[in-house]
Order: sequence, then C-alpha cells, then structure tokens
Amino acid sequence: MVVRIATVAFAGVEALPIDVQVQISSGNVAFTVVGLADKAVAESRERVRSALVASGLALPAKRITVNLAPADLPKEGSHYDLPIALGVMAAIGAIPADALAGMTVLGELALDGTITAVAGVLPAAVAANARGHGLICPAPCGPEAAWASADLDILAPRSLIQLANHFSGTQVMSRPSPSIRAAGGPQPDLADIRGQESAKRALEIAAAGGHNLLMNGPPGAGKSMLAQRLPSILPPLAPAELLEVSMIHSVAGALAGGELTDRRPFRAPHHSASMAALVGGGANARPGEVSLAHHGVLFLDELPEFQAQALDSLRQPIETGEVAIARANHRVVYPARFQLVAAMNPCRCGHATEPGYACKRQPNARCMAQYQARLSGPLLDRIDLNVEVPAVTAADLLLPAPRERSADVAARVAAARARQQSRYARLGLPGIATNAAAPANVIEEAAASDAAGMALLREAAERLRLSARGYHRVLKLARTLADLEGAERVERAHLAEALSYRAESDRLSRAA
Repeated sequence: MVVRIATVAFAGVEALPIDVQVQISSGNVAFTVVGLADKAVAESRERVRSALVASGLALPAKRITVNLAPADLPKEGSHYDLPIALGVMAAIGAIPADALAGMTVLGELALDGTITAVAGVLPAAVAANARGHGLICPAPCGPEAAWASADLDILAPRSLIQLANHFSGTQVMSRPSPSIRAAGGPQPDLADIRGQESAKRALEIAAAGGHNLLMNGPPGAGKSMLAQRLPSILPPLAPAELLEVSMIHSVAGALAGGELTDRRPFRAPHHSASMAALVGGGANARPGEVSLAHHGVLFLDELPEFQAQALDSLRQPIETGEVAIARANHRVVYPARFQLVAAMNPCRCGHATEPGYACKRQPNARCMAQYQARLSGPLLDRIDLNVEVPAVTAADLLLPAPRERSADVAARVAAARARQQSRYARLGLPGIATNAAAPANVIEEAAASDAAGMALLREAAERLRLSARGYHRVLKLARTLADLEGAERVERAHLAEALSYRAESDRLSRAA
C-alpha cells in the first residue's frame, strides 16, 4: 500500500505541487528518500525517526521508501519533514489515511516531535486554496497562512501528538486568525530636518511618482536622514501589493510570527553587499534585497563604495520590475519593482565642493571625476532625480523647526498617486500604480505638452544628449510634477523642472 501526502516545492514565489509517496514493504530494514532531494531533505530521515520515537511510535523493522514526485524537480528545504512523518504514520495505521486527503502539508520536525516554523507558508497556503485543499502547517505559521483565504481549512499543530489527537477526536484545534504586526512606534518625520528645502522637494516628487533618486553632497549634509524619512510620506500598501510583498518575505523566512504589515519595505544594505545579496542567488536561489524591497524602497548609502558588478546587476531589475536567477538545474523569477534611493559624496574625502577647499593629492575636479567614475553611465541613466545636497550651516540649525510635517507631504503624495492610478485604470492598465512604471508609449500620450513645452524638451534633449530612456524618464517626471499640482496637462514649467533634475545626471554620466 502506498500512502500519498500533498506538499509543495518553491520556484520563486510560486508553490509547485509535490506528491509524497510512502511505502512500507518487506525486505532489508532501510529508510530511503528518493526524488532529487537535497541535503536537508535527505537528513529528514533522522529527524522523522527521532520525532516518531519521541511521540511514542516505533518504526517497523521493514523497508520504508519515500518518493517525492515529480522525481526530476529539485526538492530543497526542511518543510518535507512533516509530510514524510504523516505518511509513515498513516502507513503504519497510527492515523487514518483518509484524514490527510485534500490537505497540503509542510513543516519541520524537531527531535522531540514538536513542529517548528518553516519559510514559504503563505505561498503554500495560496496554492493550496487554489487547488481546493486545506493546509497543515506549524503553529507559529498559522497566522500567516490564515491570510490566504477566510475559507481555507487550516490545522496548525505544535507537535505530532497534538495532530494525532486531533485526528482521533480527543483534541480539537481551532483555526488560527490572521495576525497584523503592531506599529513599531512613530516613523522619523521630515520636520526633524532643518533647511534642505530643495532636497525635500525632490523627495516628495520621488515618492509621488515612484522615481529613482540620487542625492550628492558632503558628509553630514543630511542625505541619510532624508532617505530614512521617505517611508513616512509613502502611502500604505494596497491589498494586492501587500499579498505580493508578504509572499516574497514568506519565502525568504522574513515574516516574524506570521505577522503582516501594510508599511512599504525599506531595505538599506551595507555597501559591502555582494551581487547575490542584492539581486538574489546562492545555492538555493533565495530572493535578494531588490526583491525584499518590492513595492518599497531600496536605499544604497555610499553608492560608489558598492562593487561595480553589484551595482550594474541592478540595471535589468530597474527596467523590468523582476529579477531572473538562472542556475544549471533550475531558473526562478522574483518580483523586484522597487524604488532606488541612493546617496553619495562628491569625492572620496567628501569636501571637494566646499568653498576654499583644495585636495592635497590632485585638483578637486579630477578627484571628483575619479570618484564618480565608479558609477556606470547606464546606471545613472536610470535615475530620474539627481539633486545636490549642500552642507548644513549653523544658521540653518538655529532656524525654528519647519511647520510642515511628513503627514502634510504624505497627503499630497497620496493625492498624486490617486490621480495616476485613476489615469492608468482608464487607459486599461490597472496594474500600473505610478508614472515611473508606465510604458513609454503610454507616457508619451499622458505627458503630452503644448508647443512651447515640446520645443523646450527638444532643445534640452539635444543639449543634454538624452538617450531614449532619458527622454521618457523626463516625461514621466514632468507628469508627476503636474499630478502634484493637480494639473490635467503637462506645462512648460513642469518640463523645465524635470530637466533641471536631469542636468546633474548628465554631468555625472560624462564623469563615468
């Protein structure tokens, strides 16, 4: 007799169906797991054996064969422990085999029989609901699975004994409830920053349209403070966005306690991060920082200090909104629609732009050019706003605190984004939420200007030597400026301001 248990394998954020087949037959005493299993799955034999013994069950002195079908699909992770253990228990009659029919199972076993948390429960729950299955998962992951559907039948046991008692009718487990992460206190506010009005304006524009932003200025000018306050003016995640973000974090094992939050992700990796850490990869092709920042912000401080290869690996995800990780035996795709915010010093010492400062090694202009040449031209071409953040003077610090707070800016940002969503929904593009994500042909229509505006754009494009990508990004930025003002049409003033943010990018590109 062969007992079949349903579980899943993960390919990116997609949960593929896996059939766990358990057979106990006469022959040499052995416990064999087949089906292209990795080291963690092969080691499940010892965890399952110890967990069953700790639960009062002894394995029969027979040959136990476990097949993970389809056999040509790689199986990775420790979540196969529980389906294998339940298959063995059903095969020896410890639990009724029909109790597991129509259930998708995943979980890791401890040696004492307790069921510990695993990554990827939310995608597994969504896949189980789509197949018309229920779900058996570890108790710590129950609140996460409950978000998949209110109609999904979920069992979240803490141990094998508790699950066996539930099937025998001596103990009844209640369905877990969805859990929301408690707010971690107030976010940093823009009112904390004195001066830097032009940088605050650029931050608001970037938030309103989802545009990439690069801040260039000396140390201590407030670049990092500005970036850390960007989440305080961004709108909360929409329900569809929340599900996408949570599924990525679930696969990465980053949902603590199965709690979800509607705050947009804000990822700030150190400049020593490798290419695999940024875009994903490794032996198991895990999601990287660009995917963990999906529908949120990726902040790269000290941008030129990152490895050149790692920075250039961001170019494709910025354009496509996804990252494909290819390996010899499989290929996975993770969503990566993030907003890039970066900060850098004008040179290595950081003071080349200060009046009266002279570099001891070489002229200031050459020192700046060498440092900024670490950034490639194609990467800079993908940045919409490039702003100078000057040093803060004592006079700025002595000024009274600004009256405008993050909540005031967030209201304008939310109104601008609502206009964008309404516009693209009318054009039959409900999946486009910001101007930065709009296709080129659509933005040409949405950002059409009058004759004076188009003449300015034509002249500036020739003078700044804008690429086709740069041309369309100027249009997207101008459309966002119009949305912030509530204007139906892009005016010449909107295009002029958008081009002013592009002029600094052109200078950096020539240095690169």
